Amino acid sequence: MSSPIKRLMVYIDGTLQSITAAHYAVTLARALDAEMYAIYVINTRALNDLLKSHIFIREEEEEYERDLEEDANRYLRHVTKLAEQKGVAVETIKTSGTVSVEIKKSIREYDIDLLILGELSPIRSRREAMLDESERAMRIAPCSVLIVKDEEKVMDIYDNLI
Repeated sequence: MSSPIKRLMVYIDGTLQSITAAHYAVTLARALDAEMYAIYVINTRALNDLLKSHIFIREEEEEYERDLEEDANRYLRHVTKLAEQKGVAVETIKTSGTVSVEIKKSIREYDIDLLILGELSPIRSRREAMLDESERAMRIAPCSVLIVKDEEKVMDIYDNLI
């Protein structure tokens, strides 16, 4: 019987939780012989909100966006290296827009069976709950979603993968 998970995608946002999720995605891709995708979404919606609320002027927004672009490249290179160390090929996707919308679009485009997210941050306010892009992505994803927890155990599994 073939695996029900042929393609998995991990969402990378630069947090420790998303890197832990990447380690777990590598181990799952290897164990299931699944194709692995890593997506980083540059949140232009948040940038536009900062500009509209006059926190940034246009030049600052452009500089910040360049910094985010460099971060995206750096984190996707890191995930590629993690995967290569365990003999797993990974296709990286860098896009920009509203995070949850871009994730949903990529899930459909690449016919993803499983979305892997890092542990969700604790919600301290109603406003934070409304702005949490990982949670929004989890809710609108058109495929199954796995939330990765227990960094220590995940690292142990990854480190022991031969």
